[in-house]
Amino acid sequence: MGEGQEHAVDQGASADIRCSGNYPVTVLVTGAAGFIGFHTARRLCLDGHQVVGIDNLNDYYDVALKQARLNELERLPGFRFLKMDIVDKPALMALFDDQRFTQVVHLAAQAGVRYSLDNPDVYAQSNLVGFLNVLEACRHHRPEHLIYASSSSVYGSNSKMPFKVEDTVDHPVSLYAASKRANELLAHSYCHLYGLKASGLRFFTVYGPWGRPDMAPFKFTEAILKGLPIDVYNQGHMARDFTYIDDIVESIVRLRTRPPVVGASGEGRNRLFNIGRGEPMALLDFIECLESALDRQARRNFMPMQAGDVVKTWADVSALAEWVDFRPQVAVETGVGEFVNWYRQFYQL
Repeated sequence: MGEGQEHAVDQGASADIRCSGNYPVTVLVTGAAGFIGFHTARRLCLDGHQVVGIDNLNDYYDVALKQARLNELERLPGFRFLKMDIVDKPALMALFDDQRFTQVVHLAAQAGVRYSLDNPDVYAQSNLVGFLNVLEACRHHRPEHLIYASSSSVYGSNSKMPFKVEDTVDHPVSLYAASKRANELLAHSYCHLYGLKASGLRFFTVYGPWGRPDMAPFKFTEAILKGLPIDVYNQGHMARDFTYIDDIVESIVRLRTRPPVVGASGEGRNRLFNIGRGEPMALLDFIECLESALDRQARRNFMPMQAGDVVKTWADVSALAEWVDFRPQVAVETGVGEFVNWYRQFYQL
């Protein structure tokens, strides 16, 4: 290690401060108009914290849905929204100059495995350049804890189940997955060099009210209610560790005030956690749950496996349980019912 690097680590160690408890703090939530960002920002506001939310409101999916989420947030005391793209480094640095953030919850990203097949440049900008900008801002302004979104997709086609955070994840099968693994490595290097504390969260198939229209629960529900067929890939021989949004948010909220504990060597500043139900469900069983909640039958259009997709995901959440005494617990049947109720109300069906 060079002298400059050694000095940087020492500075980071001396700058460590005790992470805030339950008293009000100011939290930056990037991607606040997104699915997980919206729910996280709302929970933090309801818990009495000040939240600054940023989002570029891109048109990857319906901007009206993003705006509707923001309308809900802007009714809450303590929330402030700024339209901003994390790729715009000067704007992001100016925000950090202007506001002292106790914690940063970084959820802004270009999502979706299939979209990355045709639009790789978007992922390079948002997920790589954008994340690097967030790390640079944290490097210079030193929040107590950076929480950032990774993904279960980093496990690629690993066949050993359940997926553990210690597993080798060097063979991503999509650009999206590669970008998320790159985030983990970038965070590790910044934590090592500059003394940041960060937690990377590998989310497993998140669903629930206000969800993303590009994901299966939303797409299936829309098609079933319209009497249209649903595309079922790999002939239906797939399983996912479906995780309800409230469990995702509870995990984030608990982790927010529990940054990594740094060892004597200065290592361990960047921790990874699986955030999943820990109980995979067959895709065809999930479709049956939707059919039951909708009281409609789906017309299935069986398709071959899609490029970049994986057959099964299954989270080992023991690290999460040990660190914050919590395991995602909402049953899929319950979560699907809540999603369908929201969908019917929101779209007045």
